[in-house]
Amino acid sequence: MEQTIIEKIISNHCGLTVKPGDIVDMAVDTRIARDFGGANVVMNLKESGLPIENPAKTFFTFDCNPGGSSQKYAVNQQICRLYAREHNIKIYDNNAGIGTHIAIDEGLVCPGETLISTDSHANLVGAIGAFGQGMGDIDIAFAFAKGKIWFKVPSTKKIILNGNPSSQTHPKDIALFLLKTLGPNGLLGHAAELYGDYVDSLGLSGRITIASMTTEMGGICSFIPPNQDVIEHCDLASQRPFNPIYADENAHYAKSLDIGIDQVPPFISLPGHPENAVPVKDIKGQKIDSAFIGSCTDGRYEDLLLAADILRNKKVAPGVVLKIVPATDRIWKRALDEGQISVFKEAGALVGNAGCAGCAEGQIGQNGPGEVTVSTGNRNFTGKQGQGQVYLASPATAAASAIAGHITTADDIPVIPSVFLARSVIQEKKAGKVHASSIRPTHIKGRVWVIHQNNIDTDMIYHNRHLTVTDITTMGQYTFGNLKGWEDFPQRVKAGDIVVIAGENFGCGSSRQQAVDCFKSLGVSLIIAKSYGAIYERNAINSGFPILTVSDIDKLELKTGDEIDVDLSSGKTTNVSTRKKISGSPFSQIQMEIYQREGLLK
Repeated sequence: MEQTIIEKIISNHCGLTVKPGDIVDMAVDTRIARDFGGANVVMNLKESGLPIENPAKTFFTFDCNPGGSSQKYAVNQQICRLYAREHNIKIYDNNAGIGTHIAIDEGLVCPGETLISTDSHANLVGAIGAFGQGMGDIDIAFAFAKGKIWFKVPSTKKIILNGNPSSQTHPKDIALFLLKTLGPNGLLGHAAELYGDYVDSLGLSGRITIASMTTEMGGICSFIPPNQDVIEHCDLASQRPFNPIYADENAHYAKSLDIGIDQVPPFISLPGHPENAVPVKDIKGQKIDSAFIGSCTDGRYEDLLLAADILRNKKVAPGVVLKIVPATDRIWKRALDEGQISVFKEAGALVGNAGCAGCAEGQIGQNGPGEVTVSTGNRNFTGKQGQGQVYLASPATAAASAIAGHITTADDIPVIPSVFLARSVIQEKKAGKVHASSIRPTHIKGRVWVIHQNNIDTDMIYHNRHLTVTDITTMGQYTFGNLKGWEDFPQRVKAGDIVVIAGENFGCGSSRQQAVDCFKSLGVSLIIAKSYGAIYERNAINSGFPILTVSDIDKLELKTGDEIDVDLSSGKTTNVSTRKKISGSPFSQIQMEIYQREGLLK
């Protein structure tokens, strides 16, 4: 049978010839837990009395808060250190950098291999032709213990980029253009393969940038077939044999998309939605307070070199803060040795320790109320990078804007920078209460809360400032604390209620388990949505929390306060008030088994 890249890789890792829709036990070559999720992984392993299957393939990476500057992060990191010492697990500690980049540069994963991590952007290893997937704490604990994990084989979309962009355009601009073109659901539940002359011309850095944005398109993983340069990089890093995987000539794709990128200009995403991207020229002149260059999407050496070439012999605009964070310590040292760090400091930038930085609460890059930031990160969901407004852009646009004091491109930096205008500051206070956990029926009846919104991300469900909370009984009070109009949901919901998301892609974004557990804390008995983010769906299933996919839920004409009756075994859903009935997707056998035993690890 002719196969795509992901089908071949999974086949090689389960001993079967797979096709889309198959659910298999997939061997995992590399298993990583980060600092914010690592403590929960350890807790799950200890509580379930599980061993470590192979310490040589198991790692901790401390990249969210490399300084351990939060006491909660420091506690979590030390929990991981003590466990790692006891089980002979290697830690890439505070000085190392982003785990997924370390995995590539240290040869922990190679083309044709598999990697999972508590990082929702683990799929960026598709840049070297490896399969990466972000997963929740329960998944990672299971893989630590068993060396494998269940996985549903996705269909693949083939994306062919035709033409060549503007000379001022960089890989991040193309990633944002693709996100605008495909939308946040464009790859939902699918893998992707990228082809075209432009793709072939990309170095490793550019490949990582584009592959890392797959999560923002709802995708499982985007594969860029490895060229000789990538193979040589991985060969030098790993010092071991590996087998690059390429799609068969007649492989079947769910869809083939030809996307023209000829003369595409620099792009920028407007605050709140990564997919809401426009040409930079459309909003030139927007005053900014800060800029951030870094993250797993744009923290490579080539990204720093691009920024340094623009910043050389120039100064950051008065009052503007430019924060730069290399992805790894190796990149940091190279930038130091080759003079880029000196350029940054002379320009007036703040250079931080290698790590995630602005995408995580614990390190430089967050912004305050009313602050306008140009960031090279991968997400700008409201509240994700702080309480201000975040525009997503390339390192070139971020550097040029920091010099100009306003949003601009590298070819249009003014001699005199912009000055500040007064801006109001608004602060919000949120609180909640805790309810009992959910019950175990397969036939559920209850009052509904209907939310008519697509793409409700995990920062809206459970904000990243609460990620260090590990006590599930206290999580409910933070539910929907960042979803406009629903901040008081914890005070209004009652145990046994059902949440109906009359929209798609619920739970997109980060891999945080708390975005599931907060509903358990409140006693919510069931969530129904038209579709889910891939990681969120796994987290809910693995924790034994019932979620149901009902694509035509609108036909029930539900409103908040109605009562519905749901049969998890058949997927049949009834509006008790109107007696209207529809059929959703029933629980799969594996979902029902995990649900009945109250979680994957039970």
